[in-house]
Amino acid sequence: MFYAFYAVAMVILVLHFTGWLKRNNLEWVMLVLAVAVFPAVIFLK
Repeated sequence: MFYAFYAVAMVILVLHFTGWLKRNNLEWVMLVLAVAVFPAVIFLK
C-alpha cells in the first residue's frame, strides 16, 4: 500500500509540473496529496 501511494504521488507530481492539472482545474488534487503525505508515512510504513 505504501508503494502504491508513492506511485500515485509521482503521477500527480508529473501532471502538476507539466501543467495538466492547472489546465483541467484540478490543482486541488495537489493540495490533497500534500495533506495525505504525513498520515500515509505514519500509518502505511
